[in-house]
Amino acid sequence: MSSANDSPPEQLALIREMVAEAKAKAPKAKPRTWRGAALAEELPVARVLVNKGVLHLDRTFDYAVPAELSDAAQPGVRVRVRFGAGSHQVHGGRREGGGLIDGFIVERRAESDYNGALAALAQVVSPEVVLSPRMLALARAVADRYAGSLADVLQLALPPRNARAEAKPSPEPLPPPPAPEPAGWERYGAGPGFLRALATGAAPRAVWTALPGPGWADELARAMAATLASGRGALAVLPDGRTAARVDAALTALLGEGRHALLTAESGPEKRYRQWLAVHRGSVRAVIGTRAAMFAPVRDLGLVAIWDDGDSSHSEDRAPFPHVREVLELRAVSDGCGFLAGSTSCTVEAAQLVESGWARPLVAARETVRAHAPRIRTVGDELLARDEAARAARLPSLAWETVREGLKTGPVLVQVPRRGYVPRLACERCRTPARCTVCAGPLEAPDERDLTCGWCGRDEPSWHCEECGSFRLRAQVVGARRTAEELGRAFPAVPVRTSGRDHVLDEVPDRPALVVSTPGAEPVAAGTGYAAALLLDGWAMLTRPDLRAGEDALRRWIAAASLVRADGQVVVVAEPTLRPVQALVRWDPVGHAVRELAERAQLGFPPVSRMAAVAGRGEAVETFLAGAGLPPDAEILGPVPLPGRRGEPSPGERALVRVPPGSGAALAAALKSAQAARLARGVPAAEAVRVRIDPSDIG
Repeated sequence: MSSANDSPPEQLALIREMVAEAKAKAPKAKPRTWRGAALAEELPVARVLVNKGVLHLDRTFDYAVPAELSDAAQPGVRVRVRFGAGSHQVHGGRREGGGLIDGFIVERRAESDYNGALAALAQVVSPEVVLSPRMLALARAVADRYAGSLADVLQLALPPRNARAEAKPSPEPLPPPPAPEPAGWERYGAGPGFLRALATGAAPRAVWTALPGPGWADELARAMAATLASGRGALAVLPDGRTAARVDAALTALLGEGRHALLTAESGPEKRYRQWLAVHRGSVRAVIGTRAAMFAPVRDLGLVAIWDDGDSSHSEDRAPFPHVREVLELRAVSDGCGFLAGSTSCTVEAAQLVESGWARPLVAARETVRAHAPRIRTVGDELLARDEAARAARLPSLAWETVREGLKTGPVLVQVPRRGYVPRLACERCRTPARCTVCAGPLEAPDERDLTCGWCGRDEPSWHCEECGSFRLRAQVVGARRTAEELGRAFPAVPVRTSGRDHVLDEVPDRPALVVSTPGAEPVAAGTGYAAALLLDGWAMLTRPDLRAGEDALRRWIAAASLVRADGQVVVVAEPTLRPVQALVRWDPVGHAVRELAERAQLGFPPVSRMAAVAGRGEAVETFLAGAGLPPDAEILGPVPLPGRRGEPSPGERALVRVPPGSGAALAAALKSAQAARLARGVPAAEAVRVRIDPSDIG
């Protein structure tokens, strides 16, 4: 039989006429209704993502669209729907129930895959389209990466609605500014070329090791300005409001008002939402902000940047616990935009981006580094000064002299660790960290006698140091021993200022004073910077039971030393032969990160491997992992007891699941599927387990 396409023209015309006549004679379809209300004539089904961040409900639900809501119920708007027993049908055919709950329309459809009656949308909260297809795709990628739910990610990505801010129009967008001069980027070999690439619409990826001093804020602002010059948008995420304010001031000085938005918690809900809407509507093409800004809906994104990616503030503390650096990497790939990870130090993850070829290094020549970095000197913690006042403050002789000389010309910074640092065990002779011979996890002595691995829980009865052969261990100091009062007694004629958890200073005057600060809370010294700095109790930071202890100590030391004048002096009180201390003396954070990366690759540590932490009651953790369908190359370490608060029993146990490169996605998918299945069956609170992908504190 020949097809209609093979029929002569007269026959085709007759067929079309018969079809048209049949349609005209067919009875008109009655408007579809729900409880007597007419539904939308076109695309009467809305696929809704409800705001319930539980894994077994991590999918969309179909709702009928009432006719009166059809115009406003567009994909991306906020809606309210009934979610509970007997109220609607879940996409896929299962009935759920309850009251009103918030959600987002992600799609309008002509039909539902479910054959039963659908509940109708209860309300369109606002006609403002806040969830774009690009943002939805990013949120889904983040949820899959971290074994979380899409609803949880959207709670992080989309700020709460503020009606007053939404009612106000956003300003008209400004034309692109001219490309900026390289200025401080001239100090880096590939710096001017990086700016030119951004200004001409290219998408370079770089790991930038910034020189010490205040210039980094202006240099980051110029990278953003170069991107704006190409007609594209730029996004920079900073670890806290203080550093965000520095870049905000630099970009304002460079381009003037109205070209960028500042998204920080300090802005308040209404102002923050108004700024967010200006970005979403395309009125503003540049964003500076803290952690939540990693999801900022910048139009035509040309550059994503993160400053100080080793700061713990970049790791979200709400499920599914994404890290800013990872999210910006996803955006760089999905949007085809440039990427910049900048810091005065260098994390192992940043070094891996360069080693893999995904990003290029942006560093200054060694001669330039030496010209801008202060002089670093080391001294052992046990070498105290003979002077009575110095002994009262527990200052070694060199530190005492450095403070006294520095106070002649300006303020002196004194960095002390936060209280609560718990030490890691190390060899008493050479200070090499004590590790398990099976999984290379950190060794602990919970009963002060027997050694146990903090990862796999195995006993280590016959430990000896592989570096020097010693059988003796040393547990280092806990917390900050130097206080502002002790230093005040040592230098009674000098004012002492403190900056820490309770009160963080932004800036101190350029006159003699002792500024005692915990890591990360160091204020900037007006003028040219501090005359000198003391980095005290190095072992308290180096011996924490954390895989990142050495890297983090070096990062915090370099951050503090970067505030010191180029002709100033920095004294670090720590064992001079240790790798992080030597890297500080040479001012070589990149070399330290590269060596750490090679060592972690040999031992199977992140970021070369991928890890997941599963915590809960011991039986629950073991049952969960046994039925999780883990990848065949997965290795389970533990479970081991979680540390409890002082005087309290352990809150449960934790197991680590380690997989080699290439199996991270399979691990996340398996854990997410297993967790969703348990929640769907209903699990008592006592049997719940918590899953975290790539935790920052794996010991």
